[in-house]
Amino acid sequence: MTDRIDQIAAEARAAIEQAATTDALEQVRVQYLGRKAELPQILRGVADLPPEQRGVVGRAANLARRELEAAIAARAEALEAAELDERLRTDRVDVTLPGDPPQPVGRLHVLTQTRREIEDVFVGLGFRVLEGPEVETVHYNFDALNHAPTHPARARTDTFYAGEDVVLRTHTSPMQIRAMESQPPPLYVIIPGRVYRRDSDATHTPQFHQVEGLAVDTDITLADLKGTLLDFSRAIFGSEREVRLRPHFFPFTEPSVEVDVSCFNCARDGSPCQVCKGTGWLEILGAGMVDPNVFAHVREHGYDPEEIQGFAFGMGIERIAALKYGIPDIRTLYANDVRVLEQFG
Repeated sequence: MTDRIDQIAAEARAAIEQAATTDALEQVRVQYLGRKAELPQILRGVADLPPEQRGVVGRAANLARRELEAAIAARAEALEAAELDERLRTDRVDVTLPGDPPQPVGRLHVLTQTRREIEDVFVGLGFRVLEGPEVETVHYNFDALNHAPTHPARARTDTFYAGEDVVLRTHTSPMQIRAMESQPPPLYVIIPGRVYRRDSDATHTPQFHQVEGLAVDTDITLADLKGTLLDFSRAIFGSEREVRLRPHFFPFTEPSVEVDVSCFNCARDGSPCQVCKGTGWLEILGAGMVDPNVFAHVREHGYDPEEIQGFAFGMGIERIAALKYGIPDIRTLYANDVRVLEQFG
């Protein structure tokens, strides 16, 4: 019986060495160590042998089984390593190749696209682009911009306070003061960026984007402001556009104006549209001549209100995008709905 056990073990070891894949090795394991294989059957039949043979045959069969299990485990490890090396060699992916199937080329979000269009227009008019902090002090956000202590915008119901004297900026206008503190006149800058207010409806969101403009020099007049905004309106909305200025009030400009652009949605036959509600004009931004009280905060930096003048304007990028592309609810710009985003670009 022990001779047969040795013969089975020798045959199994040869088959294990010849197994070229893990599947083939599994077949060898089943053939020699499976429930119906000869070696396990010998082990189960040890109790039926004469007493003098049980110990010898049992030890030989158990030893052969353990050796074959160890040989199969070692061979499996070697085969798995070899198969992994082969997969790594043949399945290598060149990440520099284009996707398959080719993916559509990405595009700018309509807000980013509109912001860049606005920046390009004003850079072409000689303005520089600046950015500023979104978390501001009350001094820069309100005090230095001539907001009265009782101004409603200072209330916690209108403005997000991060501390007693710290707010999320409600406009990009604080950079007017920071820009004038950083250099003497002349100064021509625009400041795009995020701003925050406690508003949420179809035409307002708690966080939105604004572009502030500031021009300071000698002999600047309201006519310069109108000419600048006329060039801007025609570049963004079309060469046939006209602008009009309506009296208004802002704390940091005097005089202050609301700026409208002639409606580009009305039919050519003169019939009114729902966007302008038949008025023929669309409000796009607020502006005005810089209030001398604002210059008083930066007088020591060369901004003497007796010697220089300036104009400022501010517009919401969402509003410009909504008017230009006919978007009825600006909240859709933040919904990440591909059906909306794929319409622009």
